[in-house]
Amino acid sequence: MSRTEVAALRAEEPDLAPWRAFLHAHARVARRLDEDLQIGHALSLQEYETLLHLAEAPGRRLRMGRLADSLLLSKSGATRLVDRLVDDGLVERTTCSSDARGAEAALTGSGLARLRAAAPTHMAGIRDYFFGAVQLADLPAVERAMSAIADQFCSATACLHAVATDEADSREDADPGAQGSTPSRIAART
Repeated sequence: MSRTEVAALRAEEPDLAPWRAFLHAHARVARRLDEDLQIGHALSLQEYETLLHLAEAPGRRLRMGRLADSLLLSKSGATRLVDRLVDDGLVERTTCSSDARGAEAALTGSGLARLRAAAPTHMAGIRDYFFGAVQLADLPAVERAMSAIADQFCSATACLHAVATDEADSREDADPGAQGSTPSRIAART
């Protein structure tokens, strides 16, 4: 595409500014969160999110396909990621208890300890890089907008995972003594 065509596209599409702002903000925040986790805990943001999804799952285990869906990765991408975590002793691969043909990723004690150690760094980054830049009064609008965008692409598997997580959170909220693993509880236990 020539510079003239690019300039014409921009001139004709002034409404793309919010889209571009979203892309830039997401990329920069994700990069900083990743850097903080790499420096402080030798974990990538994707590895941290994998450990977090496993910690939040019933029995701290997920089928590989469901884990891939929750991480927005292909099955092969999730397999490579889990393989790295297995090599580091943070996750173990097991046979699915309900279907011997399936594989699950299960969080190890070392993985949970590493997640708990990294959670305050991650939460501080979210506070500094996201909440620190958004006015309190704007947060409900940001949440509504991002939820509306995400909801239009919600697959059955991803929605089921979110519902299961929400139900587990509800059970934990009803029983304060429950051994839940939500991000705030992980950070609070460290």
